Amino acid sequence: MGKVTGFLEIDRQDRKYAPASDRIRHYKEFVIPLSEDATKDQAARCMNCGIPYCHNGCPVNNQIPDWNDLVYRGDWQEAARNLHSTNNFPEFTGRICPAPCEASCTLNLEDVPVTIKTIEAAIADRAWKEGWVKPEVPKAKTGKSIAVVGSGPAGLACAQQLARAGHDVHVFEKNAKPGGLLRYGIPDFKMEKHFIDRRVGQMTAEGVTFHCNVNVGVDVKIDELVGKYDSVVLAGGAEKPRDLPIPGRDLPGVHFAMDFLPQQNRRVSHEPLTTNEPILASGKHVVVIGGGDTGSDCIGTSIRQGALSVTQLEIMARPPEKENKLLTWPEWPLKMRTSSSHQEGAEREFAVNTVEFTGEGQVQKLRCVRVDSKFQAIPGSEFDLQADLVLLAMGFVAPLAEDLLGDLSVKLDARGNVAADTVKYKTSAEKVYACGDMRRGQSLVVWAIREGRQCARSVDEALMGATLLPR
Repeated sequence: MGKVTGFLEIDRQDRKYAPASDRIRHYKEFVIPLSEDATKDQAARCMNCGIPYCHNGCPVNNQIPDWNDLVYRGDWQEAARNLHSTNNFPEFTGRICPAPCEASCTLNLEDVPVTIKTIEAAIADRAWKEGWVKPEVPKAKTGKSIAVVGSGPAGLACAQQLARAGHDVHVFEKNAKPGGLLRYGIPDFKMEKHFIDRRVGQMTAEGVTFHCNVNVGVDVKIDELVGKYDSVVLAGGAEKPRDLPIPGRDLPGVHFAMDFLPQQNRRVSHEPLTTNEPILASGKHVVVIGGGDTGSDCIGTSIRQGALSVTQLEIMARPPEKENKLLTWPEWPLKMRTSSSHQEGAEREFAVNTVEFTGEGQVQKLRCVRVDSKFQAIPGSEFDLQADLVLLAMGFVAPLAEDLLGDLSVKLDARGNVAADTVKYKTSAEKVYACGDMRRGQSLVVWAIREGRQCARSVDEALMGATLLPR
């Protein structure tokens, strides 16, 4: 343990944001990193608990107390090695993970958890800056070939692990560039895309072959991949959005969030749009339906595009400002969360259900009603809300891969995801595995990386009879 009394002597200090008035003028990241000394002080706050509950909160099993201690002692290179031993892409998680590890931190009982996410990002960025992150080329090739369908965090993690084990790995991506929702769903102001390009370069040097603009199930049949490769891993996303089938849903101006967000990401990256219908919030009253991270991303993007106003509607009741620690810790608590995008100028309404879209040739208003704890309409609470653009951000229900999954005839679970367990990740189809959102449904980047790594171990073991890949 580094500084035994660190948590008693040093106050929690986290990264700050650039002022909203400045950051809404661009799409670049705006988080201000801590200095090296400040980061070491924050790492010194780690209590090195006898039972490190942060491990429970971290799906990728980061050895958090270990690299906190290493950072405190100034051994950044060993901290980077330790961090990369459990997490292929810590610069991703250090930016976009909601940090369930911090919710599980013992110091969170006093609302001052260790700044684990900030320290993780600092280690990852330092490792790249110092040149410690290099391609890990296998010493020998196995002669086995594997196709990974989907290049989101699950597919990337799975592919990298398998390539390092000596297999010939081919990643198939339907979009122009690898990254999945990391690239086309998450706005650049949360994570700039050169971080993905850098990892793709590393993976290419390790022997991974990327096939972009190839929609498996449309451009190439899944049966062809199963016949050509020794194993096939399905690592696509759960992209089928939850719809709102109410009167007026077909009015122009009502769009899914994932029709809106990728367009702006493509503009920032100077990629051509994949549709002739640009969706822009400029000069419009925008209503975002859905209170999660995707809704928050729609808010920040709309504000940067010049929306006149942005209102977010959530059907759930307003959560408490603080959780009851004795009831929830060390689990992820339900409490009021305000993102950087909310702080940029959005109105938020809770316990509201939208019952109708109205307008002449274009959406102009939403008819809404307030609901009780059972989501039943409260009589007399109806109201109208002006809207020129409505973005549906109510989550995702299943993989959007009818052509892919239909051709393969794999078994699905009750929610429409590909059925596979978390030990072998094997589907009902011979030689075919599934991991990430395609298997578990909509989830976090850390869960995707975890499943990709574990799936890679299972594939390697099945092909070789034994494996040295970590679980």
